[in-house]
This record gives sequence, C-alpha cells and structure tokens, in this order.
Amino acid sequence: MSNEREECYLLDNDDFANKDDAVSIFHRMRLDGVYPNEVTFVGLIDAVKCNEQIKEGVKIHGICIKNGFASKLGNSFITMYAKFEALEDAKKAFDEINIREIISWNAMISGYAQNGFSLEALKMFLSAAAEATPNEYTFGSVLNAIASAENISLSHGQRCHAHILKLGLNSCPVVSSALLDMYAKRGSIDESEKVFDEMSEKNQFVWTSIISAYSSHGDFESVMSSFQEMVSENIAPDLITFLSVLTACNRKGMVDKGYEIFNSMTKDYNLEPCHEHYSCMVDMLGRAGRLKEAEELMSEVPGGPGVSMLQSMLGSCRLHGDSRMGEKVAELVMEMEPELSGSYVQMYNIYAEMGQWEKAAEIRRKMRKREVKKEIGTSWVDFIGSDGSLTTIGFSSGDKSHSKSDEIYRMVETLGLEMMNLEEEEVEVEIKI
Repeated sequence: MSNEREECYLLDNDDFANKDDAVSIFHRMRLDGVYPNEVTFVGLIDAVKCNEQIKEGVKIHGICIKNGFASKLGNSFITMYAKFEALEDAKKAFDEINIREIISWNAMISGYAQNGFSLEALKMFLSAAAEATPNEYTFGSVLNAIASAENISLSHGQRCHAHILKLGLNSCPVVSSALLDMYAKRGSIDESEKVFDEMSEKNQFVWTSIISAYSSHGDFESVMSSFQEMVSENIAPDLITFLSVLTACNRKGMVDKGYEIFNSMTKDYNLEPCHEHYSCMVDMLGRAGRLKEAEELMSEVPGGPGVSMLQSMLGSCRLHGDSRMGEKVAELVMEMEPELSGSYVQMYNIYAEMGQWEKAAEIRRKMRKREVKKEIGTSWVDFIGSDGSLTTIGFSSGDKSHSKSDEIYRMVETLGLEMMNLEEEEVEVEIKI
C-alpha cells in the first residue's frame, strides 16, 4: 500500500495522540493491508508504554522482529521493557541491536538504575565506556545508580567524576546535578558544595539540587540562604525546590517560616501545592501542636488527605495527647483502610497513655472483630564489608530467614548476657558509693 494511505492513518488519528486507541488503529491498519514503517512503530511503542499494555508490547516486538525492525527500534523496546520492569526482556532487546551507539547503552543503564538494579547499571556503564564515549546522559544515569546504592563503593562515583573532568562534561547541568546529588546521598556534602561552587552557570535544576542536598542533611541555614540567593538571581523555584525548603523548615520546627514559604507558592510563583507539600505542612503543624490549623489545612487538600497524611496527623495527636482529634482522624483512616493496623495501634497508645483503659480495650475488640492483625515490626542492621562497602539487612521478630540465623541468635544471646553483666557491675558501684 502507498505511503499516502499510511499517512492518512497517522493524521486522522492525530499521530496516535489518543494513545488508548493506538493498538486498535494499528490492528486495523494491518487488516486493511497497510504495512507500518519505523515511524509508526515508534509512536505505537510509546502509546503501549504510556498505557502499560505489556502484552501488546510483546506482540508488537514480535511483529518488529518478523519484519526486520528489531535492531533499528531496539532503543524504544529497551525503554518500554524497562518501564514494565521486565529487564531481562530489555536486555534481550539490547542484544538484538547490531550496531550499539551510546544512546542504546544509555537506555539500558537508565533502565537498570530506575528499577533499582544499581550494580547492573554500573556494570553496564563500565562495558559502555569500553566500547563508546559516554555522554552527559550516561553519567547522569550511572551517578543516580551509585547515589542510591550503599553497597557500591563511593570510589566508583569518584572515578566517574574523574572521567567527567577528562571529557569536559563537568559544566553540564545534568552531570553536575547528578554528581552533587550522589555526593550528598553518600554523606559527602562538602564534595557536593565543591561541585556546586565550580559551576559557572547555575540553572533552576542545579539550585534545586544543592538545596535538596542541604535539606537531606538537615542544614536549615544553608537551605534558606541558598533559596534566598536563588530567588535573588531571578531563578524561579519549582515544586521540588519548595518541597525541600518545607522539609528543612519541618525538621527545624520553623512553622511560621514554613507557612510563609508555603503561601508564597501560589502568591508569588503561581504554583499549586501538591499532596506532598500539604503533607509536609500538616506534619509540621502537627508536630508543633497546632492541630486545629493542621486539620483546617487538611480540608483544603485537593482530592482530600491520603492515608499517610492522616497517619502523620494521628501521630501528632498522640504526641500532644489529643484523643478527641485522634478519634476523628482514626475513624477516617479506618474507613479508608479498615485492615490497616497502624491507626488502631496509634489510637490504642493514645488511650493507654492517657489512662483511658476502657477505650483502649474497645480498640482491641474492634481489631479482633475486624480481624485486623498487627504488623510485625522490622529492624535493620548496617555493616561494613572488608572492601568498605555498606550492606543493610532487615529482619523481623523471630525471623530465621538468614542462612546464618543460628549464629546470629547465639551472638544476640551473648550480647544480652554482656549487657546484664554491665548492669550488675553498675549496681555494685552504686551500692559501694
């Protein structure tokens, strides 16, 4: 069939703009004898990815392989499978590409990084660097992977930094922001500051990165001074910037300043606060004991407060011993998530701490009646390996899933005995005195 007929399909359907209809249009094209080209498939893959139609995506991939398009469209399929968290299929699509340019490597590295496979992202980066010249997007993805993976030595990030300097990419905002973020998340805020100070041009993205870095380290003064400097440079903050500033205000207990910043979002920058901004403000007000104001603010949340916001409010009610407000909030949580044990436990604790044992017992009865089971608490232990890498292991009460659980429990018993001996020694010292 002619290219004109294929073009009509694209134009009549606004180039697959209505992504819900894209697959049905594609099947109709095939029934009408119109054979799609690469451009058609790119739009179709994008539509399938947006609608999370993984089965249709696999079918389309098969059709592309059959028609000899698999290698040319490999990058699109890598990003599609990565979106579906099907990384084995993404790797197969990568392997089908005959000539791999850096964009293909970037798609694979980004796919691993976005899905939490940081070590695989690093390995892919090392392979990419051996075969092609990394660009700003390559480094952006691998640095994000290193930033979020404490089991990867920071030295890998430092080597990436050296490579970036060698290629002259350190002035690129994408790379500098990723470097800044990596150092901050790995505890090297001084290195983050160096990266920031060395940048000749600082855009909104870069300013937000340093403000977020300071906020994550609880440095309220640096957050506020950076925010003021950003504004004085006529660089408008975005939603992420404001969230970092509000988080810093929350941690410092600067409620009035937080309210001022929150109100300036709409007043000065025409930005509508998101659920996260409201949640931060509700938590800030609640911690400060301004529960009535927090309740009023919750009523303004577009779409209503979510469970996490209500649970935060419930925690504040417990902190300040307000059982009446706690009851109202708990009822809302129980209506939304009747099987969630957290709200029941919080209310039980509120009543118990206030000596209202009848009401506390009533909460227990409700839990039994509704068959709500208390969630098992989980703890985490960090340990440093011989190579300097940090590993985190989680465990719950009575957990024996670890291969060396018997040895671990013996060590716990030994530590318990040592603690008891120390307590006995302290008692003896006190008696002698």
